[in-house]
Amino acid sequence: MFKRDLELERSWHVLLRHIEESLGKKPKDLNGVLFLIGVQELGQGYRLFSKEEKQDLLHIAICKVLSLAGYYELEGLDQEGWPHWKVIKKLPHFDLLEQEKLLKMHVLEYFEIEHQWNLSPEST
Repeated sequence: MFKRDLELERSWHVLLRHIEESLGKKPKDLNGVLFLIGVQELGQGYRLFSKEEKQDLLHIAICKVLSLAGYYELEGLDQEGWPHWKVIKKLPHFDLLEQEKLLKMHVLEYFEIEHQWNLSPEST
C-alpha cells in the first residue's frame, strides 16, 4: 500500500508542475486543481465567480472526475449552461484521507485522458 501511495504523490507533483508550466501558477492543493477542472468543464472561460459558484465548480469537477469510475453520469446542462450530474452508484464510505486519494487518482486520470499528459513520475 505504501508504494502505491508514494507513486500517487509523485504523479500528483508531476501534475502540479504541468499545470504550473501551462498556467504560470501552481495550484495550492486538491481544491485548486478541482476548481480548474470545474472552470474547464463549465466551458465559459475564467471570470470572477461568487462563493456559491465556486462551490458549484468544485461539485462539477468532483462529479466529472468520479464519472470516470462510473459514480456519476452527466444529465445535461441547465439554461445557463451549467452541467448537472446524477449518481449512478453510491460512493464507498471512506475517511478523509481515502477520499482525497480517490479524488487525486481520478484527477490524474482526467488529465491523462483530457490533455494526454503523461503523469508517471518516470516521465520527468
